[in-house]
Amino acid sequence: MPGKNDVRLQKFMAECGVASRRKSEELIELGKVKVNGHIAHIGDKVNPKKDIVTVRGKRINKVDKLYYVALNKPRGYVTTVSDELGRKTVMDLVDIDARLYPVGRLDKDSEGLLILTNDGSFANALMHPKHNYAKVYRVTVRPSVNDEILDKLRNGVEIDGRKTSPCDVNVITEEEGRVVLEFILREGRNRQIRKMCEAVELEVARLKRVSIGPIKLGMLQTGKYKLLNENEVKKLLRSATPPEQDKTK
Repeated sequence: MPGKNDVRLQKFMAECGVASRRKSEELIELGKVKVNGHIAHIGDKVNPKKDIVTVRGKRINKVDKLYYVALNKPRGYVTTVSDELGRKTVMDLVDIDARLYPVGRLDKDSEGLLILTNDGSFANALMHPKHNYAKVYRVTVRPSVNDEILDKLRNGVEIDGRKTSPCDVNVITEEEGRVVLEFILREGRNRQIRKMCEAVELEVARLKRVSIGPIKLGMLQTGKYKLLNENEVKKLLRSATPPEQDKTK
């Protein structure tokens, strides 16, 4: 029978810095996780003090130090811990002796602000499906935009069989055959901006995320990273808390 100290396996994995809870569930489903030598299943619980949990044959334990990293991701890097195709990953850019993993993602051809951590609770809060923090992107598109296109993007377009939520889209600069737009999104669907632009016949030439909630890219150079301080982490968590769960108001 489950004991009072037992926790869900994916929660324990996140607290050990393996991956987010969602990604940990994927590892369990793939049969990469064992508990006391037996292949684990979704729904399993473990006693962190007694059970031996291994991921790909390596035992995992709770982390001693938590890291919160802001990285300026360059183009050409994939947002994964490892890549079976041998491509460069964002982990190649961070020299920290801890099992970090990305919170959310930017596709290979996109650049800009990416958060990495080994704090599973923090990652889970940021990736909560009801998060309400804003992510700001600078997007260079071709050939041009008009009021009709902007209205469609702002009000929502259908991608992957479902309409996108309303968002802010503003023109930053405009010249012959090229426009820089600012997108402010509060949802995070796969390749969302690229698919939105494709739906209104715009080509994305460059896509850069410049802020996540209160955390801004600022003067952080491409390919470089910095550690977030305690105050920045608290502000980011507060901005990501779903309204009904925010007890501090």
